[in-house]
Amino acid sequence: MDISDFEINAKSDLEYLSQIGEFLKGTRLELDLTQNVVAERAGVDRTTLIKAERGDSINLLSLIQILRALGKLRVLENMKFTRQVSPIKMAELSMKKKRRASGNKPPEDKSQSDW
Repeated sequence: MDISDFEINAKSDLEYLSQIGEFLKGTRLELDLTQNVVAERAGVDRTTLIKAERGDSINLLSLIQILRALGKLRVLENMKFTRQVSPIKMAELSMKKKRRASGNKPPEDKSQSDW
């Protein structure tokens, strides 16, 4: 079931931090890894991992390092920006495409007259 935009926006920042923490901890436990092992693989202090799993604020670089250590960098792919062009804008762009003459028209044959 898809979650509505209203429900997404109704969540607080702290709820999202908690959700990220649950994801990190759940993934670590599913992989049967200790906090020490994940922290070492990530190159972060164990207290940073504990804070992240608890839903406390950590810096983005630490989050990326932890996700990499857990093999979960793919979750960041949803954040990749792709420009969305509306169908109306596409139609406008295609109509504006050719506004000027190219100047490559073949020369007219002036030897024949219409008279």
